[in-house]
Amino acid sequence: MFSAGEVSGDIHGAALALEIKKIAPTVELIGFGGDRMAEAGVRLVRNCKEFSIMGFWEVVKNLRRIFRLLDELTEFMSRERPNLLVLIDYPDFNWRLARRAKALGIKVFSYIPPSAWAWRKGRAKECAAIADQFAAIFPFEIDVYREAGANITFVGNPMVDTVKPSMSADSARSFFDVGDGDHVVLLMPGSRRQEIKFLLEPMLKAARLLVERRSDIKFYLPVADGVDRVNLTRAIVASGVDVKLVGDHRYDLMSIADCAAAASGTVILEAALLGLPCVVLYKMAALNYWVAKRFVHIDNFSLPNILLDKRIQPELLQDEVEPDRIATELVKLLRGSSERVRVVEELKLACDRLGGSGAAHRTARLILTAAE
Repeated sequence: MFSAGEVSGDIHGAALALEIKKIAPTVELIGFGGDRMAEAGVRLVRNCKEFSIMGFWEVVKNLRRIFRLLDELTEFMSRERPNLLVLIDYPDFNWRLARRAKALGIKVFSYIPPSAWAWRKGRAKECAAIADQFAAIFPFEIDVYREAGANITFVGNPMVDTVKPSMSADSARSFFDVGDGDHVVLLMPGSRRQEIKFLLEPMLKAARLLVERRSDIKFYLPVADGVDRVNLTRAIVASGVDVKLVGDHRYDLMSIADCAAAASGTVILEAALLGLPCVVLYKMAALNYWVAKRFVHIDNFSLPNILLDKRIQPELLQDEVEPDRIATELVKLLRGSSERVRVVEELKLACDRLGGSGAAHRTARLILTAAE
């Protein structure tokens, strides 16, 4: 049984499902996930796209729905009696489900465990007491969990295999109507409503500033699955900036872009694997930020910077997320600048620490062994 509560987890879960089915075609896969997992052969009891919630206050407002879901999945798990519950990220919800699995005598496997290396280090001990096995996709996760007594393996990062362009650079430039003298800047405000609410407006205002300064920049906004295009279009029209919405061939676009203003998260690592420098942005509601400041103690919050333990590309946090700062940092990363060359070289070094190809296959084998 899988449990994955958001888009990134759905992607990881689908990759695991496909690999498991290759190795052991008769295995039955069930649980909580998204459309990709369903397409990969997982029989879903509920779809996670109904529960994409971010931030302290948003979780509080939706607590009743969340606990109803938890009860529903517990009843499903009790009835189906899976050999193994596989948690895929989504920690605050999944570890409540894991405690219930343990009470039912069901073994627990954690794929992408909670970020105990960054905050609430005591969670590593709590999790080690519940889960029977862990698979980590970042090397910096290992020490804190081993010290807590967890049976943990670094399996490598699955995005090393999946994040690749499907076109040549010339074909991609032609497909997206990018001329030889054009610079391409991407606006990537994230997929959650709260991210878009806090980041899209300053991104568009930054784009407006850049348009006023130079005429050779084209702006594109890759649209994540499930994002409302109508609201995006309305905001873009109101900004007065020509920004093209893109649904298909996102990796091809990222591979030819100069740089991006992007919400901190999985997309920053995707960008790094494609050699795309980013101005990384993170902003949340004031109450959420006040809470987070008291628990999170890290020098950098974007994954490439964490992998090398230094600031290799700019990060703007909370009140720093303002148009002029975003525009200033983007200009430094346009093609032809020495700063962009430096950042691209550092991104390669960061990605070298993600392990080799085959992460999903290695994890699938660990899951099958644990289930047996």
